[in-house]
Amino acid sequence: MPKKKTEDRKASGISAEITPQIITDTIEKNFMPYAMSVIVSRAIPEIDGFKPSHRKLLYTMYKMGLLTGTKTKSANVVGQTMHLNPHGGDAIYATLVRLTRGNETLLHPFIDSKGSFGKHYSSDMAYAAQRYTECKLDSFCAEIFRGINADAVDFIPNYDNTTTEPVLLPVAFPNILVTPSLGIAVGMTSKICSFNLAEICDGAVQLLRNDSTTVEQLLDIIKAPDFSGGGDLIYNRSQLLDIYKTGRGGIKLRAKYVYDAKANCIDIIQIPYSTTIELILKRITDLVKDGKFKEITDFRDEIDLSGFKLTLDLRRGVDPDKLMLKLFRQTPLEDSFDCNFNVLIDGAPQQLGIRDLLCEWIKFRVKTVRRELSFELERKRDKLHLLLGLGKILLDIDRAVKIVRETKLEKDVVANLMSGFGIDQIQADYIAEIKLRNLNREYILNRIKEIEELQNEIAELESKISSEEKLKAHIVSQLKEIKKKYARPRQTNIVFEEDIETYTEDEPEDDIRVRVMLTNEGYFKKITLQSLRGNDEHKLKEEDFVSIDVEASNSDELLFVSDKAQIYKAKVSDFDTVKASELGDYIPTKLAFDDGERVITMKVVKTYKESENVVYIFENGKGVRVPITSYETKTNRRKLTAAYSDASKPVGVFFEEKPFDILLITNAGRVALINSSLISVKS
Repeated sequence: MPKKKTEDRKASGISAEITPQIITDTIEKNFMPYAMSVIVSRAIPEIDGFKPSHRKLLYTMYKMGLLTGTKTKSANVVGQTMHLNPHGGDAIYATLVRLTRGNETLLHPFIDSKGSFGKHYSSDMAYAAQRYTECKLDSFCAEIFRGINADAVDFIPNYDNTTTEPVLLPVAFPNILVTPSLGIAVGMTSKICSFNLAEICDGAVQLLRNDSTTVEQLLDIIKAPDFSGGGDLIYNRSQLLDIYKTGRGGIKLRAKYVYDAKANCIDIIQIPYSTTIELILKRITDLVKDGKFKEITDFRDEIDLSGFKLTLDLRRGVDPDKLMLKLFRQTPLEDSFDCNFNVLIDGAPQQLGIRDLLCEWIKFRVKTVRRELSFELERKRDKLHLLLGLGKILLDIDRAVKIVRETKLEKDVVANLMSGFGIDQIQADYIAEIKLRNLNREYILNRIKEIEELQNEIAELESKISSEEKLKAHIVSQLKEIKKKYARPRQTNIVFEEDIETYTEDEPEDDIRVRVMLTNEGYFKKITLQSLRGNDEHKLKEEDFVSIDVEASNSDELLFVSDKAQIYKAKVSDFDTVKASELGDYIPTKLAFDDGERVITMKVVKTYKESENVVYIFENGKGVRVPITSYETKTNRRKLTAAYSDASKPVGVFFEEKPFDILLITNAGRVALINSSLISVKS
C-alpha cells in the first residue's frame, strides 16, 4: 500500500492492517445465526400450520375482537400487527391478502374480506390498497384459537417486551395439512399442499383410535391433495404413497374445461393451483406465433365477477378434446405441484410424511387439551373451595350475621369469620362480599346443589386428564364436530392415470411433395408441385437469386446453417405454401436469428445417416467434416449453438452424402483440388 494512503487511513482512524479470519469461523459466527433465524423464525411452518408472520397477524386480529366484531379497515389491522411483527406495512398486508376469502388461495380462508384482494391465479391482478379494504376473522378461526385463553399454549414477550404473543396456536384440527404453505429458507424449502378438511379429520380420528394405522390405510381415507383452484388431479397411487411416506414428490394437475358448441370455443374454467393465467397466455401466444396451434383463431382472458374463465376460439371442424390434449402437453394447463413437507418440530426442521405429521399433531394436541382441561380443573377447584367455605356458613347463618354485627372494625370481619367457622382467608373474603338479599333458603339450596355438581365435574376432569385414551376420545369428538360444521366437498377432482388420454403426434397432415427454395438473401419458399406447373414468374428481391432448389416432403426436417456457428432446425410443415409470385418467409425473422446473423445454406433431412457429413471450409484454409448425426436431437430444439468452430469465418458449407471434389482458390490466385474424404472428421 502506498505510504500516503496508509498515513491518510491512520489519520482518519482506519487501521491499515488486514486481519485474516478463518472462513469456518466467519460462517459459524455470522452466517449460521442468520440462516437459523430464517429457518426457525420466518420461512418454515410449525406444527400448528403457521409461519410466524401468519400467527402474529391472526392473533392480533383476535385480540382486536375481530372474531365476533364487525369488519375494520385493513390498514388498522396492519398497524396493530406491528406491535408483534416489526416489518413494513406492505409485507404485513401481503400476508393478510393471502389469508382472505377474496384472494381464493385457501380452501378454508381465515379472514372474511370486503374489497379487491386480487386472485392467487393471477400475478397481474393487483389487490387494492389497505386503506380501501376491510376485514375480520372468519368464524372458522374459532377452531384455531380454541383454548388459547385457558393456558393451552405458552406465551412469550414480543420484540420490545410491551406485550406477549403465543408460541403456537392451539389449532383443534391438523391445520398443517389443510392450509397450503410455501417457504424458502436458507439451504432448505418447505412446500406443503392442502388436503380436504373432512378427509384430514377422518384420517386423524383413525390414527387417534388406532395408532398402528398404516400409510396405505391413511391413503384410502385421505384420498389425495385438494386445491382451492379446483382442476383435475391425475391419480397415481404409487407416487402418492411415496409422498405420504416421505413428504416429498410431485403431483400432476390439469385444467378443467367445457366446450361451447354454439360459439365453437373452449372455456377453461379451472387451472392448476401451481400456475397463473399469465403464464398460460404467454405460452399459448408463443405457440400460436410459431404456427404450432393453427386450430386456435383467438384466445382471451374472460375473468369476471362470476369467476375464472379463459376462452379459446377454434377453427371450424377442430376436435376440442384432441386440441386440449395437445395443450396439456405443451402449456402449463397441465402442471405439477412439487411437495416438500419440511416442518419445524420443537424448533428443528424435519421432513415428514402424512402419517408422521398427523402423529406429531396428535402429540401437540394432546398436550394442549391436557393443559386446557387442567386450567379448567383449577378454576373448578377454586370455585369448589369457595362454596365449601360458604357451606359452613350457611349451616348457621344467624351466627355469621351475629359475628359481623358485633365486629367493631370492618378490617376485623374476615378474621372473625375465619376464627368463628374454621375457614381460610379466601373463603372468608368471598363470604363477606355476599349480599344480604342472597341470605335466603333458595340461594342456600342452590349453592349446596352446585357443590355436588362441581365435585362430579372435577372428578370427571381428573379422570380425563390422567387418561391418554380419554383425552384422545375428547379430541375425536372435537374433530367430528369440526368436520360436521366446516367440511366442504372436494374442489379438485380425482382422475385415475389409466383413464387419462395422452396426446400422440398425428401423422403429418397432407404429407405431400413440395419444392423448397432458399435464396442468396435468406428468403425461403415452399411451393406445391401443382403450383409450379403454372406460369407464375418467381418474385425475388433485386440482385437476389435462388441458391438452393430441392424437392421435399411436408414431414421432412430442415437445417439452416448460419454464419455465427449456429444451426436452426425447422419442419417443412412449419412453413405455409406460397406461390412463386410471392417473396416467401425471411428465415432470420421466421426462426428468430440473432442480430446481424444470416443464413449460409440449407439441407433437407429425411433421416440422419451416419454416412453423411457436413463439410466446413474456413477462411484460414482449414476444413472439417462433422457427422450430420451430431445435429440430431430427441426434443424439438430450434437452435443449436456451437454447431461448428467460430475461430475463422466460413467460406463454404457443403453436405456430403458421398465423397466429392472441392476446388480451393487462394488470395494469391492459386488453386487446389482436393477430395472431401481427405478432410478429417470431428464430432
